[in-house]
Amino acid sequence: MPVSESSASRLRCVLPFEAAPEEVGLLRRAAAKQLDRWGVPVAGDEAEVVIAELATNVVKHVGEGVSATLVLEWRGDRLRVELHDRCHALPSPRAADCYEECGRGLHLVAGLAMDWGWARTAAGKMVWCEVALRGEAAVRHIERAATALERYKGAERDAERHGRVQNAGLEESAVELIADLLHWTAARGHDPDDILDRAQMHYEARVDVA
Repeated sequence: MPVSESSASRLRCVLPFEAAPEEVGLLRRAAAKQLDRWGVPVAGDEAEVVIAELATNVVKHVGEGVSATLVLEWRGDRLRVELHDRCHALPSPRAADCYEECGRGLHLVAGLAMDWGWARTAAGKMVWCEVALRGEAAVRHIERAATALERYKGAERDAERHGRVQNAGLEESAVELIADLLHWTAARGHDPDDILDRAQMHYEARVDVA
């Protein structure tokens, strides 16, 4: 079960898994679903590829059946991908022209990522990489919308418990939030006008009921 958290500067998801060939595809799809939920504007399929390669390396070089954890963290204009396992041996990528399967995955990761590396942890080691996203301004709008969506249900419950704050200044914030949500829907390949029309229909239906 993924564990997610959000803050003003990042979105984070933790996906524990068991190292096995059949689990790699499941993990890749689970990660893709989470990124789609956030509306992360990843360039192409880089994130999914590096996730599959890092998970496959655990299966090949740490062993099948071991427990491992994938961590996804959206940091501004980059997506950070971390793979944690319980083996203390650090990876040793082979030469780039080597045709053996062992170690070639890390060369692929290095070629797709903006930056990457590894480090020992208390439990074993972590291999990480960072994938570039879209331009900083676009990312900022989409990130704010994704954060708002992550918090929406919880904030709604809190408002019911503690009472709603009335402030004229919230009007401008509402306009900015709607604009950010339109950026988010466009990043996922949807038509913002269609989203606005559907939202208007929901609004009018609720008004009629009230």
